[in-house]
Amino acid sequence: MGERCCAAVRVLVLQAAWALAGGQVRYSVPEEAKAGTVVGRLAQDLGLEAGEAEARRLRLVAQGRRASVEVSGASGALLVSSRLDREELCGKSAPCALRLEVLVERPLRVFHVQLEVTDINDNAPIFPAARKNLSIAESSLPGSRFPLEGASDADIGANAQLSYTLSPSEHFSLDLQKSNERNLVPDLVLTKSLDREAVPVHRLVLTASDGGRPSLTGTMELLISVLDANDNAPQFNQSVYKVKLPESAEVGTLVARVNATDADEGINSEVTFTATSFIPASGRDVISVNPNTGEIQLTAALDFEEVSIFDFRIEARDKGTPPLSGHCSVELEVLDVNDNAPEVWVTSLSVPVPEDASVGTVVALLSVSDRDSGANGRVRCWVWPASPFGLEATFAGSYSLVLREALDRERVSEYEVEVRAEDGGAPALRGRRGLRVAVSDVNDNAPAFAQAVYTVLARENNAAGAELARLWARDPDEAGNGRVSYSVWEGGVGGGWRPASSYVSVDAESGRLWALQPLDYEELQVLQFEVRAVDAGEPPLCGNATVQLFVLDENDNAPALLPPAGSAPEAGGVAGEAGSAAAAAAGSGSVSGTLWAWAAWGAPAGQVVAKIRAVDADSGYNAWLRYELWEPRGKGPFRVGLYSGEVSTARALEEADGPRQRLLIVVRDHGEPARSATATLSVSLVEAAEAALAAAAGSSSSRSAAGAELGAGAASAATNVWLVVAICAVSSLFLLAVVLYGASRWAPRAAVLSGPGPTTLVCASEVGSWSYSQRHSRSLCVADGAGKSDLMVFSPNFPPPPPGPAAKDTQPEPSALLDTVSGTALLASTLSLSLCPFSLISQPGSAISRAPPSRPEGGGC
Repeated sequence: MGERCCAAVRVLVLQAAWALAGGQVRYSVPEEAKAGTVVGRLAQDLGLEAGEAEARRLRLVAQGRRASVEVSGASGALLVSSRLDREELCGKSAPCALRLEVLVERPLRVFHVQLEVTDINDNAPIFPAARKNLSIAESSLPGSRFPLEGASDADIGANAQLSYTLSPSEHFSLDLQKSNERNLVPDLVLTKSLDREAVPVHRLVLTASDGGRPSLTGTMELLISVLDANDNAPQFNQSVYKVKLPESAEVGTLVARVNATDADEGINSEVTFTATSFIPASGRDVISVNPNTGEIQLTAALDFEEVSIFDFRIEARDKGTPPLSGHCSVELEVLDVNDNAPEVWVTSLSVPVPEDASVGTVVALLSVSDRDSGANGRVRCWVWPASPFGLEATFAGSYSLVLREALDRERVSEYEVEVRAEDGGAPALRGRRGLRVAVSDVNDNAPAFAQAVYTVLARENNAAGAELARLWARDPDEAGNGRVSYSVWEGGVGGGWRPASSYVSVDAESGRLWALQPLDYEELQVLQFEVRAVDAGEPPLCGNATVQLFVLDENDNAPALLPPAGSAPEAGGVAGEAGSAAAAAAGSGSVSGTLWAWAAWGAPAGQVVAKIRAVDADSGYNAWLRYELWEPRGKGPFRVGLYSGEVSTARALEEADGPRQRLLIVVRDHGEPARSATATLSVSLVEAAEAALAAAAGSSSSRSAAGAELGAGAASAATNVWLVVAICAVSSLFLLAVVLYGASRWAPRAAVLSGPGPTTLVCASEVGSWSYSQRHSRSLCVADGAGKSDLMVFSPNFPPPPPGPAAKDTQPEPSALLDTVSGTALLASTLSLSLCPFSLISQPGSAISRAPPSRPEGGGC
């Protein structure tokens, strides 16, 4: 028995040894082969019969890293299962062989499979940088070499063998050096001397190509800057300059301006000029040259009787190392003329001249003389320019400079007058004398503002001392006559209004308009006043400007819940009864008391149960309210109108909904940041008969409290009356606006859009606050009278309506009644306030302060 066991063990050991020694299979697959590619028929190569691979569970054994191949259970073939990247698996190692273990059961055997991943040309050569900057001296000799960084290729073998080419260039070539048996290193070789003046920058492209098929390439831009060398001498634009000057030329006269240029750059192109080789030598005392500009000037008087021609040379030398120079010749020919010109002298000058000086005022006394005699000594004089002065002869050789026209210092504050004299010689000589006549100022101009009306926009709750605007009045006078001081004009403001100086102040010197206290839109929407500018002249003159200060609303008031009015039974048998609700607190939100309502089981979807009413003391988007059902979330039996606040059934009520539903409703405005208030509504679900009894009881209690609610009913009726009146006024104003718009299209445009008048303001209604939008607004103006609720037409950008069939919850945009003047978004919303020639409509408690009509600008103060 023991011998048989030993024999069986020996057979198994021999079989395992045969499997380890002779059972290795080799396959080859290119990288990037698609998933599903057959690598080899593994089952057949291992000697398994058809169907035996699946029966004996032929499979691969993982060895730490993903092999990216798998064995098909049905066919026994070795397949590619995922992307094969040779560079990721083996890097630069060659060959790239993966060792796999394959197991089969019944009996258990292990086979070793070697999978070689062959390289394909899937990687292009890459340079270390896309651009390389080189600086090469202009004096570099041909044959100079400049090493370049080579490219690298992640492939192996022939796919990684790189060759280099250079874009065509007559100055550079490429030389490849072998750093080892496999790698080539490119060198840039200078084949032709560089000339920075011809080509300062060379742009070449170095291209690397691998040995794959097809070949892949990579490029690097070579930006070669040529450094300058002092290889160019200065060159004059003329080799000989010929100049002719009369002997009467004055000292300092510009003889000529020589110009030399150097094609180099930097210090190599800076040129200095010197004069040499004078013939005769006395020319050194007569002529000089500016070393920087090359201007040749006379340093002494010329005399034709002594020297008629001067010859000299000009040398231009650069500042390079070594310096290079260029030369030119100058010939100065002196012309003989009548060399005694008339002379004009100022014997008396009375300046400055007041701008209100009368015509005929003597400004200066002049004397004119000529040392010549005869015709050359007879002198004719005149003034240039002729206006506003003239010459009057008093006696021989004496003249008076008199005023011919009235002066205006604001137009011309100083005159450059030239008195010219000409003798009778041939050719005639002229003498001249320049006079500078200053005009002194008198206070003849009142301060004038840049605008007659300033429109200032200020947000409420601004800090005390905040700058609101800067006014500026121009007074063309000078000194004290033009020094302007500003003040807020306290005209006859009456009727109980607070003076403008209690809100704003103007800096007397700079004209900056400051806020004395924080502005409150709910207290004050528009403040109109005048600013006076007074100069310091004698007598003082002043000018006025009207300032219209519009206070812009901020979202500083949270919505306030209103006590609900008594509700009557609805058609569906639902009655509403509300308790008192707490007023909204200032801040981001407030919480109310509990409201009560009854609903009958079986009430249809859309049945109104109760209505949440709220109001916001702000305006515009800050007062536009929306209602959201906060609890319960999800598919509850009730919903709330997004803008109406009506609580209605979302579906038919069932007994499964329980005897009572508690709803938490959030009222939120559209301000930034939004402020909110919450209301808790407790809805009792009862039978239809009980709901009717509860509604009757609520009506009875309402009648018992009729005396207390009489005022609220009267207020509601008054609101409805005002609503009808406002709608009629809106229709009339719409027709009037159309007529005015048509007339303005064909009428000449004036500087002001409309005459001054009161301004339309905005407030809230009981169903939500409506106001002008800061983005798009329509204005509605009605007659005098302040109601408790005002009708405003508003065209906001409404958010998308909530999903569901309740279309009545969305608020459509009203039709346009009166288009405002287009402009910027913020100014458009405020311009609508100044275009209505009617009385102001304000909220309760609001105030509008207006100054009396503007006084005409200018005049004495």
